[in-house]
Amino acid sequence: MNTMVEDIKISDYNYNLPDERIARYPLPQRDKSKLLVYRQGQIDTDEFSHLSQYLPAGALMVFNNTRVIQARLHFRKPTGALIEVFLLEPHLPAAYEEIFQSKGKCEWHCLVGNAKKWKEGSLRMEIPGMTGEGYFLEAELISEAKSGDRVGDTVNSAEGNAEKTNNEGLIVRLTWNHPTASFAEVLEAVGELPIPPYLNRQTEASDTVTYQTVYSKIKGSVAAPTAGLHFTPAVLSELDAKGIQREELTLHVGAGTFKPVKSTLISGHPMHTEHVCVKRSTIDLLLKHQGEAIAVGTTSVRTLESLYYMGVMVSEHPEISPERLHVTQWQPYHTSPTLTTVEALQQLALYMDCQQLSQLRASTAIMIAPGYQYHVVRMIITNFHQPQSTLLLLVSAFVGERWRDIYRYALDHDYRFLSYGDSSLLIP
Repeated sequence: MNTMVEDIKISDYNYNLPDERIARYPLPQRDKSKLLVYRQGQIDTDEFSHLSQYLPAGALMVFNNTRVIQARLHFRKPTGALIEVFLLEPHLPAAYEEIFQSKGKCEWHCLVGNAKKWKEGSLRMEIPGMTGEGYFLEAELISEAKSGDRVGDTVNSAEGNAEKTNNEGLIVRLTWNHPTASFAEVLEAVGELPIPPYLNRQTEASDTVTYQTVYSKIKGSVAAPTAGLHFTPAVLSELDAKGIQREELTLHVGAGTFKPVKSTLISGHPMHTEHVCVKRSTIDLLLKHQGEAIAVGTTSVRTLESLYYMGVMVSEHPEISPERLHVTQWQPYHTSPTLTTVEALQQLALYMDCQQLSQLRASTAIMIAPGYQYHVVRMIITNFHQPQSTLLLLVSAFVGERWRDIYRYALDHDYRFLSYGDSSLLIP
């Protein structure tokens, strides 16, 4: 591993975030949020509705179209104990599209709250709002998920060895007795939208709208790609009018996005695997723009940058199956950039054609930290992140030590922080 990255102390990426600066609710109008513009060392304030004025005509802007699911299920045992089952990721069927279309049963990797009160037996809740009566959802604890259960062995192209992912959680089987209802319909009826824990409040009805981007489509995330929450149809229309090409990809945001870095050095922090889906036509668009893009949010950043390493991987292992295509946490620091960005994307395009793939479904646990060399992303639109977080490391990798000036400016100028807070445009 790159020694400089390995030795980064997370305490060096701390700042004082007063509790009152955390936005508990969004503004009534999404695009009226503040926009901090950082351009080549200069910092200015504007309104998000004016975003297009700062972007070059003809650029490619990439959005994450994932949709947050109602991932929290609350069961009550006959004893009165409340058990929360938090859906993390599909187990059976393993594909998101298939599991939401499932009828009768499915299995998920889950986090379980108050698990010590649920040692055996099944949990049960009524499914309200469906035609007819007597419909129930039951949860049964199957087994503890082991390291590597979700993605399996993955090839690390730089080292030529196999590595497993280290996601955690329990496997829960869910069954329901409605004869025609899909799991998506069941979840809509009984699930609760998970808002970030640092909001320190319960989910409210308004969150089901405000905690989704206006362009969200593909169900699967347990957290919103919050940089996108500022966009409105009006802002998108202005981007179109300026000739900025908009493209979408999918990264399903996992619960790991809220996981604090508890280790002193970042080398001790495990990144959770997240699943991505990128269309073959998106690769062509990136190539058309010489492998350069404006990323909306850190999730788009992680996906776009992972594409480079997937291109390197398939160039060295053209026989690798798509389900084994996984960017490991430290792969960027083990891999010498032997290919240009365009060459890596060309290799990925060739691989998809050989595999007859219209969409690439893969996974990434990429850690972007100071010392990382960006390959695809040229500008980032992002919110203001928690102290000592991996997202702050990603920002620092992009703008260097100027992150301190940016955050100090935001604090001094009454910016609102975190998921429902204000936004920034970063142009190093």
